[in-house]
Amino acid sequence: MPRYLGAHTIDNGGIDMAALRAGNGGMTALQIFTAIPRFYGDKSTIKPERVARFKAALAKTRIKPANVVVHAAYVLSVATPEEDKWTRASAGLTKELERSSALGVGAVCFHPGSAGASDRSDSAKRIAKAIVDALKTVDSDTRLLVENTAGAGKTMGKTAAEVGQILAAVPKALRARTGYGLDTCHLFSSGYDIKSSRKALASVLDEFEEAAGEPTSFFHLNDSEYELGSNKDRHVLIGDGQIGKEPFEWLMQDRRSSGIPLILETPQKNYDIADDDDSPDPYDLKMMKLLEGWIKK
Repeated sequence: MPRYLGAHTIDNGGIDMAALRAGNGGMTALQIFTAIPRFYGDKSTIKPERVARFKAALAKTRIKPANVVVHAAYVLSVATPEEDKWTRASAGLTKELERSSALGVGAVCFHPGSAGASDRSDSAKRIAKAIVDALKTVDSDTRLLVENTAGAGKTMGKTAAEVGQILAAVPKALRARTGYGLDTCHLFSSGYDIKSSRKALASVLDEFEEAAGEPTSFFHLNDSEYELGSNKDRHVLIGDGQIGKEPFEWLMQDRRSSGIPLILETPQKNYDIADDDDSPDPYDLKMMKLLEGWIKK
């Protein structure tokens, strides 16, 4: 099966420009924000004209809507035991699914957030409830996917067992509309040694697949500035960090990387690109060349 490679491209000028930059970089996958990621977005709707511009731009590329991932706001901590914060975060997740469904994209991914001082099993159920509420409110083909975390503080989703526990609390009737994705930096930072050998990497992917009952639905391809088990989430260019290039080569050749979006969230060279400039970022092009070379081996 094919590998769908892409990046979270800069959206200066709008998400339609993000799509064009990805397309002009030869990408076949894409990640975007639909709203400012530092706010809940629980009341933010998406205008029809914005949807139309995005769909028109995407149609000019080789990127299928199914291979577009929307990253939900970072502040949506549906793991929290604080009722008022959970209510707003859950509403924000539902609204994100609504906006993303209007765009017709394949999936929304989100960080579960922190359990705080609460029992982690209870927190897993709260995360699942937010997923269920969103899926029941918004009936669409856009899936809602839990992203594994780097494990700082009391954040949920650090281990395969926790990801599996969250998804197990979703009723079977809705289960096909949810799932999970894996970030390589988060795996490494949370203590999963994906760099010691090809077998070790495969074993980590096996562990998540067994715990969740299915393989991952996307990968975020990021090297880590910090060492194994640091619990620090700092992305760097592939080959510039503590993971190194070889594990990404192994990943590109593993069956789990086929047929799903493979998204770079690595640094950009030109964050201040003009709104009307649809050229791809040089760092993204460099990373794409690396990854494509490993696929062809």
